[in-house]
Amino acid sequence: MRLLSVENVSVRYGKIAAVRNLRMHVDNGEIVTLIGGNGAGKSTTMKTISGLLKHYEGAIEFDGQSINQVPGHKRVRRGIVHVPEGREVFGPLTVEENLLMGAYLQNDKREIKEGKEKVFHLFPRLKERIHQQAGTLSGGEQQMLAIGRALMAKPRLLMLDEPSLGLSPLIVQEIFVIIEALNLDGTTTLLVEQNARLGLSISSRGYVMETGSILLGGDSKALLQDERVQKAYLGA
Repeated sequence: MRLLSVENVSVRYGKIAAVRNLRMHVDNGEIVTLIGGNGAGKSTTMKTISGLLKHYEGAIEFDGQSINQVPGHKRVRRGIVHVPEGREVFGPLTVEENLLMGAYLQNDKREIKEGKEKVFHLFPRLKERIHQQAGTLSGGEQQMLAIGRALMAKPRLLMLDEPSLGLSPLIVQEIFVIIEALNLDGTTTLLVEQNARLGLSISSRGYVMETGSILLGGDSKALLQDERVQKAYLGA
């Protein structure tokens, strides 16, 4: 069943076209990876889907309904939750306070408690640092916290923008194991990832962006074998 549909969407920064005639979709239960070089339009795509940017052409549907006119904060209510590039945790707040910020739409104390327990199960290090200020955490711990905060909002579509950026290989592997575990638990994920091989290896489908448009799309295994992808993104 289709969860997200993006049809012929175009986005501008002033007079500059950042994304042109974008077409892509994400089905329930999938991990879909979006790869491409710097400036290809990947982050712009994520921000447009989450409502941080407005598009001037095309249509975005979520769960069969248009969200073209739905502001970003209301898209969160519908289940679209975006973890932006650079983590952007609330530095002066503690780990626990950051997680509670992710649950600001919830009123059920039991569900909030269960949400925290789930996050601490996935990321035991966060439980160890529950009262520590987020700004004093390592980069990997901040990324874990950013994902954990997003999970507190109970996402139907979890959008992760460059979760491996600037992290050590061991931490990256740990985070990607968690992304796969979340998917097995039913979380649909749209992933932007600089490490094309890693991103495609855990996803069912992928898209390749160049200069604001989709160049290729299809089964992730097929994309990993595609000569153009290998030469441009896999170092072959």
